[in-house]
Amino acid sequence: MSQFFYNQRENLVNDAIEGAIVACPWNNLARLETDPAIRIVVRSELDKSKVAIISGGGAGHEPAHVGFVGKGMLTAAVCGDLFASPSVDAVLTAIQAVTGEAGCLLIVKNYTGDRLNFGLAAEKARRLGYKVEMVIVGDDISLPDNKQPRGIAGTILIHKVAGHFAEQGNCLDTVVQETRFAMARVFSLGVALSSCHLPQDPDDAVRHHPGQAELGMGIHGEPGASVIHTQNSQQIIKLMVDKLLVALPATGRLVVMLNNLGGVSITEMAVLNRELVHSALAGRIDWLIGPAALVSALDMKGFSITAMVMEGNIEKALITDVETANWQTLVRLRSPRIIPCALQSARVAFQPSENNAVGHYVDVVTQTLSSLESVLNALDAKVGDGDTGSTFAAGAREIALLRQQSQLPLNQLETLCALIGERLTVVMGGSSGVLMSIFFTATGQSLQKGESVVAALQTGLAQMKYYGGADLGDRTLIDALQPALEALANQPGDLKNAYLAAEVGAEKTCHAAKANAGRSSYLNSDSLVGNMDPGAHAIAMVFKALAGHA
Repeated sequence: MSQFFYNQRENLVNDAIEGAIVACPWNNLARLETDPAIRIVVRSELDKSKVAIISGGGAGHEPAHVGFVGKGMLTAAVCGDLFASPSVDAVLTAIQAVTGEAGCLLIVKNYTGDRLNFGLAAEKARRLGYKVEMVIVGDDISLPDNKQPRGIAGTILIHKVAGHFAEQGNCLDTVVQETRFAMARVFSLGVALSSCHLPQDPDDAVRHHPGQAELGMGIHGEPGASVIHTQNSQQIIKLMVDKLLVALPATGRLVVMLNNLGGVSITEMAVLNRELVHSALAGRIDWLIGPAALVSALDMKGFSITAMVMEGNIEKALITDVETANWQTLVRLRSPRIIPCALQSARVAFQPSENNAVGHYVDVVTQTLSSLESVLNALDAKVGDGDTGSTFAAGAREIALLRQQSQLPLNQLETLCALIGERLTVVMGGSSGVLMSIFFTATGQSLQKGESVVAALQTGLAQMKYYGGADLGDRTLIDALQPALEALANQPGDLKNAYLAAEVGAEKTCHAAKANAGRSSYLNSDSLVGNMDPGAHAIAMVFKALAGHA
């Protein structure tokens, strides 16, 4: 079955409409009560003295078109089934319901079903005495030689222009003239890594090309104009911008809209937006719209870019406030703000110094953890997210680099521990980096108070346990570290005995059926038993190396 939340397939569109109406922050939408097969959403504060703006089409493009019904944009949206045009009767009903003497404008995306059904409804309405005009949006530039370019995300900008002039009380001829003027200046191009899921379709019905993307995707899951051999955000944006620049007039300031086709994460859209504002188009952009889902294709893993030349009254029409659920406020293109920060109070102040014995221990520990990267990652993949080795190796390599550069205070142990704590939290990342930073920072503070090395290490362990919430037996590195430090406290300087204690502790994690900390705590016993905790193994191997080089 497909990945699609719904109750009953036959009620899917009706349920979506109801959910959109109740969620509208303006509380200005209503569904027209008519034949159950007809789905029309209208402005509840209807003013028939003004030109009505009607649009619509198949469902699955949410928030289009219901999300753009309201003051300043659409008067009504006529909703068909998923990716299917609404019927002639539905469009005609909408015209009759919202059109007064000022007349109405139908805005139609350039698809055969929409053109035919809206067109026939317009003819019937004229026969009934209504003043009706229709404009067809074809903003897709993916096939430059196509005489019938598709209407895609740029349709929303046309809604905004038409809605503005209608709201200002202009006559139908003026609204049509301004709308057609705007339509000649809007250009869009889409791309996707995969097509979309449809209810009740199997998962393998989704078309995708591993490591590739389809350029020129529409809004119904239809194949793109070409397959491009990259998923790199910068390369894809450059390719799309290059094509848009060919289609655009050579001059003119732009508003650019970044539209999510439904399945792209917010993080990815932010990355794409960053690439867009650093592209060759940036020098002409005055305003940005999005990134946001404006005209989607269900959950298609893709996006589109729309560029509109702001000539005539277009800019004024676009920046006027509206009362719709999903129109995005235009944002001026600007550089990211950076506020200087000169705070240095938390930095460890130190002077590099040498101590051969301490330097030797630093070398052994960092080399051991670096060499264990793949082993620890493999262990962690069985019980976590597979990055323990890389995390520890990153910390070890940072300290090793400072050692190579003679930038460690090796002869001041308390300062050395504080510095290691500071660097680990920066380079290791995640909870492991913070925990190890706590351990070394607390150890350094204890050394500064005059405690012995072993006692200071035990203090560091205590603080790590306190803040981290884990204890002996919870299947963490503590299961190896605590026995090792206890062995050293009982037999100072006996690193071999400390290693044996750490090894026994690490082995015990293989038999623990429950983890009480970290990602392993979310796993059942079947996933844990027989697998050693990677952190405990790392500690045991460090003590083994230290014992072998003592």
